[in-house]
Amino acid sequence: MELIRISQGELAFGEDKVLDKTDLSIQTGERICLVGRNGAGKSTLMKVLMGFQILDDGQILKSSTMQVAMLEQDPPESSDISVFDYIAQGVKENADLIKRYHAIIHDVTEDPSEKNLTKMSKIQEQLEVANAWQDEQRIEQVMTTLALNPEDKICDLSGGWLRKLALAKALVTAPDILLLDEPTNHLDIKSVLWLETFLKDFAGTILFISHDRAFIRGVSTRIIDLDRGILKSYPGNYDLYIEQKAHDLQVEAQQNSLFDKKLAEEEVWIRQGVKARRTRNEGRVRALEKLRGERQARRDVRNQSTMNITQGDRSGKLVFEAEDISIAFDDKVIIKNLDLLITRNDRIAFIGANGTGKSTLIKMIMGNLEATSGKMRSGVNLEVAYFDQHRDALDLKKTVQEIVGEGKQEVMVNGKPRHVLGYLQDFLFSPKRARTPVRALSGGEKNRLLLARLFLRPSNLLILDEPTNDLDIETLELLEEVVANYAGTVILVSHDRDFVNNCVSSCLYFDGTGHVSQIVGGYDDVDSYLEHKEQQRQAMAKSAIKAKVSEKPVKAEQKPAAPAKKKQSFKEKRELEELPGQIDTLENLIAELQEKVNQADFFSQSQEQSNKILNELAVSESKLEVAYARWQELDD
Repeated sequence: MELIRISQGELAFGEDKVLDKTDLSIQTGERICLVGRNGAGKSTLMKVLMGFQILDDGQILKSSTMQVAMLEQDPPESSDISVFDYIAQGVKENADLIKRYHAIIHDVTEDPSEKNLTKMSKIQEQLEVANAWQDEQRIEQVMTTLALNPEDKICDLSGGWLRKLALAKALVTAPDILLLDEPTNHLDIKSVLWLETFLKDFAGTILFISHDRAFIRGVSTRIIDLDRGILKSYPGNYDLYIEQKAHDLQVEAQQNSLFDKKLAEEEVWIRQGVKARRTRNEGRVRALEKLRGERQARRDVRNQSTMNITQGDRSGKLVFEAEDISIAFDDKVIIKNLDLLITRNDRIAFIGANGTGKSTLIKMIMGNLEATSGKMRSGVNLEVAYFDQHRDALDLKKTVQEIVGEGKQEVMVNGKPRHVLGYLQDFLFSPKRARTPVRALSGGEKNRLLLARLFLRPSNLLILDEPTNDLDIETLELLEEVVANYAGTVILVSHDRDFVNNCVSSCLYFDGTGHVSQIVGGYDDVDSYLEHKEQQRQAMAKSAIKAKVSEKPVKAEQKPAAPAKKKQSFKEKRELEELPGQIDTLENLIAELQEKVNQADFFSQSQEQSNKILNELAVSESKLEVAYARWQELDD
């Protein structure tokens, strides 16, 4: 069933056409990925579908009862409001009423006075009248599904949890169509995999924007390409889209070449002089005018970006060495007993959940942080180029040209002077766009600006912290090629699986307990390593459980003078029979809890949640000891 249709849609901002007489149809149950260059208008199209942006011309048809929800590109702003209150904003007209109900429940729990009970009763009546009970239940269900604590404050949440929070707000509307703008930004790999599974199980229709090629392959059922104002559909997976898109561009180039040849011939004919004009065919003249109009209206493929990193002098053989280093903040161990050697031309990716120590180790390598214990030393002649995912180096008030040129008209690129505007065109900034304030740039443009500024600096150690956020696929693949061919040492932090696989030769895996493992290969090799470790752990756990359950306490050798064994009561016999089952249950529970504790992101969740699981584990282990002692006592 068709949910949304755009027919001959037109939308322009000044001279830039976002939609050019284009059509779009979205069917029930589809998972569509919207791709295109940065600035092509993907996010704008999302706003059109949400009703936030009106078309200049054309029609958009959708059911008046259909619910559309959108996950914004950036995570929620940090504030001191609770998780519950933020999610409740998604139900709009009933939001205030539901928040008041949630608050009075808390008050009644603390103080079950007549006044509070009466107040709760009145709010319940209002919920009945407004038919808001299902909204409240849906909020509770979504929070349970996403494992969100309603009492947590937004300001205390990490980037990954903020993305889950934004998703929860979108889901409480029970949308028929879910719109997602770069949903994997600010997520670690584990969270990306969770989101991938969640979206594949989502019952409604999904339209999402993403640059993460592995994520696109895992989720999408159709690709829609927005190119120069035209939407074109590519059924099938991402790899088929790449092949077909390349073919389409080749055919377009051939057709344009033939057109330009024909136009050039006609222009020669019209300029042949007096003799030609005496005998010229008026129909041919009109055809020429038509050709000129078509050529003027044609929107050619934009030039591709060209990135070059300014190479510094060769560094020493040693880049960084750590010997038994540990670092802790308060009582939390971030890195424990790490031995690490990074040498010239090494290419290493840091893999792990948010908060497991990746950025901490980068700070130590850059000399901005000392270890709590152990020895470390840096190499000589290091020239570091550091890409900061938080974009702290960008002054939002300055223009693009001022950020890169630093007030100069020329910049040095690999020892040669270039005009700053010419250099910025390599990064797809037109002269007009180069004079734009940074605050007006999109996320992808800001990242390209950071790369343009960074690559001017001579370097032999390239440190990239999540460089792929917001980049379009074309720029991403170019950056991938540049990094892969970089003649120095590379340290990379990225959740983009394809990017990691194509750029590094080894990985450091941060498991969240402070332990760091070095694995040869890319992300796929880390995945295989973790799968193997999990299989080993499960096999050992099963073996241990089996051994404990089958093992019977060894009876002491009978001594002549030993007293006669006390006859067991019926109750004690029954207890003895039930103990093996109780022990088995406790050991299974302990294994499950231990698995949770061993997860990489265990200590990145709220302290309340972590302590709850740790306390339950301690209690279960204590019960198990008591059960074994009682079993031995009764079986003697």
